[in-house]
Amino acid sequence: MRLKSAIWVSALIRRANGAGAFAAVRRRGAEEAGAIFVKVSTQDGRAALYGPALPSLNAEPEPGVRLFSVIVPAGSAESDAEARMAREIGFDPDLWFVEIEDREGRCFLDLSAD
Repeated sequence: MRLKSAIWVSALIRRANGAGAFAAVRRRGAEEAGAIFVKVSTQDGRAALYGPALPSLNAEPEPGVRLFSVIVPAGSAESDAEARMAREIGFDPDLWFVEIEDREGRCFLDLSAD
């Protein structure tokens, strides 16, 4: 069973804030199962964007683990991440959008190997 998106996002924000970054929800999505996107800003005009990883046919993650993949790579212009998110919101208005500001660029996510 998968954790509700709202609970998972709350835990991510706690984890990031507890490690000295600043995290906040920019857009609340569907409480139960909204897709989650995370933008990581390094506060120098650069950012990365992460979104849900496609399900893998080879291995299933541990229960409760959500895997993410890179949509906009680290070091890209922040405007690139914002433009991509605008398109994603137009496609899926029930998604969650979390922003993390961290000078080190830490995403605090489990990344897919793909």
